[in-house]
This record gives sequence, C-alpha cells and structure tokens, in this order.
Amino acid sequence: MNTSSTGRCTLVGAGPGDPELLTLKAVKAIASATVILLDDLVNDAVLAHASPTARIVHVGKRGGCQSTPQAFIDKLLICAVQEGEQVVRLKGGDPFIFGRGGEEVDHLRAAGIDVQVVNGITSGLAAMANLGAPLTHREHAHGVVFVTGHAKPGDSGTDWVQLAHTAAQAKLTLVIYMGVSSLEHIAQGLLQGLPAHTPAAVVQNASLPAQREALTTLGELVHTVQGEQLQSPSIIVVGDVVQGARAWAAQPHAAQKAA
Repeated sequence: MNTSSTGRCTLVGAGPGDPELLTLKAVKAIASATVILLDDLVNDAVLAHASPTARIVHVGKRGGCQSTPQAFIDKLLICAVQEGEQVVRLKGGDPFIFGRGGEEVDHLRAAGIDVQVVNGITSGLAAMANLGAPLTHREHAHGVVFVTGHAKPGDSGTDWVQLAHTAAQAKLTLVIYMGVSSLEHIAQGLLQGLPAHTPAAVVQNASLPAQREALTTLGELVHTVQGEQLQSPSIIVVGDVVQGARAWAAQPHAAQKAA
C-alpha cells in the first residue's frame, strides 16, 4: 500500500512521561526513524533512543496552549513518507487514547500509506498505579471509562449527568482526561448521579518527578483542585477504587466516611 518503496510511518506511544515506561517495541521504532514528529508532552529523554541523524520536528499539542494545526501535522506525515523517510509520530501516552491517532491513521490510509501503531502506557493508568491503586476491583469497580473533559468545538461534549448515573449503576471508575479547565461543570454534572462522598483523585504530571496529587471526594473536588493549584496536564479519577491509594487512610475525608 505504500506510495514509496522505502517510506514508512509508525505511530508510537511514548507513555505518560517516565522514559523507563517505554516499551521495547517503541525503543526500536524510535531508533530506526529518520524523521520524528514530536508532541509537547513527550519527555525529551525519550529522544536518547533516536539516531543522531534523525530530524526532530516539534508539533506541539498541549491543552490551553497554542497548538500545531492537525491538518498541518497530517500533511507533514504524508509528505515525509512519500519522500521515503522512516517516520515516527511520537505521542504522549497511547496514540489511540485521546491522542488523535485515529484521525492521523485515517488521513495516512486515504493517501495510500500503511501505518503501524505501537501502544504506550496511557496516563490514566499510570496515574492510579503511582498512587498504588487499581482502576478495576472485584468489590469496588466492575469496569473503567476513559472520557475526555475537552469537547471538540461545536460539540456538546459528554453528558456528565447520564455518565454519573451509569457509573453508579454499573460500578464504574471514571478516568477523565483534559478536565481541569471544565472541572466545575464536570463536577456539577457528576454530582447529580453520584454521591458527594464518592472518592476522587487528581494527578498532575503522572509518573514524572514533578508529579503532584490530591485525594478528595467528588463534593470537594473543585475546591481541592483550586486549593492545591493543580493544573494541566492532570488526570481526574472518580470512583471507590481511589480508596486503594496508599495515602487514602491518612485523609480526613476517609475518617469521616468510615465514621
């Protein structure tokens, strides 16, 4: 399917930030690349695996900041492959979980270019693992929902009220990406279907040395984020599994709930 006999494109997940969480397959893909299109949230330490001759192109994608237009990124990918380059599109987390990897695959395939995908550890999973808690649990959570708090322009976005009712009925953990800027709206919706004492966690810069986190309840979530001055990029987790976090028992709200 390739338009060039030598050009190739691989979408690679760089993981949540800690360069040691790269997969072996990701390391091999990065090492073989002649061109790397790099997202802002990728740790620069990952580039230690790249060839010294590889061309690094920064194509910023960060919430709340000016970003490289997606159409321009798609064009860069196609042109580089057609010129015979070994292209790696390097994304934070996993390319297929809120990484717009699906859109890029569609554009590449429409141009007759086959695409390989190397999965990465998504930040929603890493955030809870770093707190010592699971996302699913036989007693507390029968499933997990990954959901974005950032709606596409012109889209009404997630129905938080309906999602809260579903989570309560099905015992689901909610993992919210890109939700800090809309947190008040999100919390108001969730509180219409989930009790205010539902455990919640916010993890900023998951897996990095600069990681910060807060354990709270859904009712206090907005106040906690504002008080702790937590910012993007942050993962918000809502559900009983948060009680499994190492520090949960030391929180005042945990004692209140037990009483």
